[in-house]
Amino acid sequence: MDASDIVVWLKPLEPAAKSEPLGGSNHKKFQLVQHNKSFQPHVLVVPVGSVVDFPNRDPFFHNVFSLFDGKRFDLGLYEAGASNSVRFDRLGVSFLFCNIHPEMSAVVVAVDTPYYGLSDRKGIIAIQNVPDGKYELRIWYERSLPEDLKTLTRTVTISSSVNELGTIQVPENPSFTPAHKNKYGQDYTPPPVPSYSHP
Repeated sequence: MDASDIVVWLKPLEPAAKSEPLGGSNHKKFQLVQHNKSFQPHVLVVPVGSVVDFPNRDPFFHNVFSLFDGKRFDLGLYEAGASNSVRFDRLGVSFLFCNIHPEMSAVVVAVDTPYYGLSDRKGIIAIQNVPDGKYELRIWYERSLPEDLKTLTRTVTISSSVNELGTIQVPENPSFTPAHKNKYGQDYTPPPVPSYSHP
């Protein structure tokens, strides 16, 4: 089972833990690449205020839009080799789509902490350079219901002797579907079927 793309972040509850982590940087560059009719990566976590670049590496036009929660924007159509960028200046989850290709989707999670991680296929998450202190642990997963995720929020204490969060069971919504509408709230128009004239 693929347990990737679960986001965990630690929000500092004490002043001592609110500084930038050791070895951290506020100037990290973020990218969501459009390639092979997909966004890569599918889930991207960024600190609030970060700029994300959206380069088009496909040999055809793309569009990137988000009309939900987090950051609302529409980059319009842009051609192969072009790139646009968006500053994610609001806390929250932004669901991204392409208005041309219904199979394309991605998520940008903007968090108000430098301490965050994303699970791998085995569900393992590592958050680097977290100072000792008390934190609010938060979790987000695309296939979970928001009310189920809220029940997982709790206070944790990180110290030299306690630096593991243990196993967290993340409930999955059995009726989750990746299907979505276009930016006009309508179904995508299916691609035209080529018609061949017979001799």
